Amino acid sequence: MLKGIPRLLPPELLKVMMEMGHGDELVLADGNFPKFGHSKIVVRCDACGIPELLDAIMRFFPLDTYVDNPVALMEVLPGDTYVPVIWDEYRKIILKHEKGGARETALAKSHFYERAAKAYAVVATGELALYANIILRKGVISGDQ
Repeated sequence: MLKGIPRLLPPELLKVMMEMGHGDELVLADGNFPKFGHSKIVVRCDACGIPELLDAIMRFFPLDTYVDNPVALMEVLPGDTYVPVIWDEYRKIILKHEKGGARETALAKSHFYERAAKAYAVVATGELALYANIILRKGVISGDQ
């Protein structure tokens, strides 16, 4: 065991985050996401919801400051009146870990799936909220961090 590592981060996920380079993307997928049709690397975190997992990940994961939107959410389908309140939770968590927060974009479902298919890895969670999928683009850290 190591000190300071949240228990809900499995060793496989820590390894994946260490392997990722600048510009690589990590998908945090809700329980309904078709995770096995996408990235070759799927990390199972079925007992976790995305907000608590996002909070643990953001302790270690720098977001890309060299792109307009290092965070991508899956847009609500046309005609659906559901409001994904979980997005506000994500914003609060990211603001906690990233000075000034992070810019985001909402992608149409088909575009989200296309981008997710190119991601370095998908983390399969047990999140039950609708439209809870999120993509994080990894940034860089400097020697003074």
